[in-house]
Amino acid sequence: MENTAKSESLFRRADSLFPGGVNSPVRYFDPHPLFIAGASGQRVRDVDGNTYTDYVLGYGPMILGYGDPDVLARVQEGLREGWFPGAPNAEEVSLGEMIRESSPWVEKMRFVNSGTEATMHAIRLARAYTGRKVIVKMEGGFHGAHDYSLIRSGSGSLTFGTPSTPGVPEEVSATVAVASYNDIASVEAIFDRLGSEIAAVITEPVFGNVGLIPPEPGFLEYLRKVTSEHGSLLIFDEVITGYRVEFSAYQNVIGIRPDLTTMGKIIGGGAPIGLFGGRKEVMERVTPSGPVYQSGTFSANRISMLFGLATMEKLANSDYGTLNRLVKDMAVAIREEIEGSGKVATVNQVGPMFQIFFGKESVKNYRDAMSADRGTYMRFFRHMLVKGIYVPPSQFETCFVSFAHTIEDTEKFVQGFREFIRE
Repeated sequence: MENTAKSESLFRRADSLFPGGVNSPVRYFDPHPLFIAGASGQRVRDVDGNTYTDYVLGYGPMILGYGDPDVLARVQEGLREGWFPGAPNAEEVSLGEMIRESSPWVEKMRFVNSGTEATMHAIRLARAYTGRKVIVKMEGGFHGAHDYSLIRSGSGSLTFGTPSTPGVPEEVSATVAVASYNDIASVEAIFDRLGSEIAAVITEPVFGNVGLIPPEPGFLEYLRKVTSEHGSLLIFDEVITGYRVEFSAYQNVIGIRPDLTTMGKIIGGGAPIGLFGGRKEVMERVTPSGPVYQSGTFSANRISMLFGLATMEKLANSDYGTLNRLVKDMAVAIREEIEGSGKVATVNQVGPMFQIFFGKESVKNYRDAMSADRGTYMRFFRHMLVKGIYVPPSQFETCFVSFAHTIEDTEKFVQGFREFIRE
């Protein structure tokens, strides 16, 4: 890469401190990641002064764009009173009420510090509530970096070739059954074999960690039906999809009620956050109401609550329809470029999310994504970087568009794609 000497120097220093030179593997790419010095709106600036239109958005939370002035003003005003982890605050109540009002199937909730914590506690709660051990997940589904998720997982674990990471005991793996996303028969076979032992099925309603994969008609409806029939819980991991497509959880968009929901990213406005919640009778099992233990020094800390509340208040009055149409039109233009090029590729899009796969006419599950041409994707990533456009440095992540992006930005993206696909 050209004009990135300062990033290269920082990476050499970082490599002596951190495994692989980074503090999360999805940030790494050869020969070194970009070190970001500042961000505003839809753009980020690296330490060498290069500016990029960003479609990573912090891997999802920055739906308003970076440094939103209304959010910044609200947080600065609140922090004048100080910040005090370890004690309740008024903002957590206001944010919780806003979430329940806009996502009414989340009847009760518990704030935590990350999506990983949220899914970990949701799984524990499901096991305690049902008295069963087995969790069903989808192949390539990423639900955080805990033992019950990192079994044939997605996201960075897939990028770096460790979808089932060493260090997870066989005894743990034995309690997780893996089905195929969008494949009803694979789920049915697991329930035929283990139905009375299954505590819960956990899935993203829209897959976002093997690239972007939307649900096929009837698949999520079947998950609701089969879990209800067997006395199992359905957990929707909405860390990515919550408040992405409209001002609510995605479950409300599709009209399917899970028993438990996890959220993160957007509801924290860029500050660390997670949430698990759902049916009142299930959530009442969490301490101190019930016996299922959960705690955290920084859970619902005031900094995260201020960022989350300010972001959600602005999103409540934002025009999701216009944003979704902007990205849909971009996806249509990308498909037209693919058709005109004679090359094999496809783009998946849901609301303001999309991802491009090369060498595939369609991608509907993990196996499809794995067989896409990752080498071509990385060449595309570098091509776009030279054009001043930053997309995820992995085929197995999702591109996000914010309210700060403009039609000029998306047209520039399509132009960059056109130049690449016609090379």
